[in-house]
Amino acid sequence: MGESLVTDVIPQGTLSVIPALKHFVVEELRSARRYLSSAGLKGRIDSLEFYLLNEHTTEKEINSYLSLLLEGNSVGMVSEAGLPAVADPGSLLVALAHKNEIEVVPLVGPSSLMMALMASGKNGQNFSFVGYLPVKSDQRRQRIKELERVAGKTGQSQIIIETPYRNDALMADILLVCSETTLLTIASNITMADAYIKTRSIEEWKRGVPSINKKPCVFIL
Repeated sequence: MGESLVTDVIPQGTLSVIPALKHFVVEELRSARRYLSSAGLKGRIDSLEFYLLNEHTTEKEINSYLSLLLEGNSVGMVSEAGLPAVADPGSLLVALAHKNEIEVVPLVGPSSLMMALMASGKNGQNFSFVGYLPVKSDQRRQRIKELERVAGKTGQSQIIIETPYRNDALMADILLVCSETTLLTIASNITMADAYIKTRSIEEWKRGVPSINKKPCVFIL
């Protein structure tokens, strides 16, 4: 993420906190270093301390990070997309902080889930983030049908995410099992120069689907 793009999507209030921090819990080291450099820490990255927290981090390792907080250090949490601990790892460390009476301060940043919903025209008063769907196609199709029924019966927007390289498979299953009148929002590369957000009926999507393979996407039924 370039420096100009960081300042476009990250509020100044959040950017002003970053220079005061030395310890960062991050989802991916390389991209976190690049982000922090663009966020005003260029030239200071080697003086920072980084601690990985992703889907491969064990509970024992996460518990070990608590000592940083108990020693009185302020620790920043940086996720790859969206917001830390929302559709991303991190909630266990936050829960440990609360358990030990350590103040937790949420800093405002972009959430792909909320930005997609904002731009979708779908119900923003009643929605559910359902996360990832099953990997196996038959199970995924069954889950899609269930979510379509809930959306149709209750009007509740169903927000779905997928690993980027499985976007095409997910889209193919949605087109296969959903009613042609069902509305689907596709939001990809939100905040990027090539951002794409459209809400169309399944019938309309069948006439042409954008190139979304390997792009971060949010789908809303």
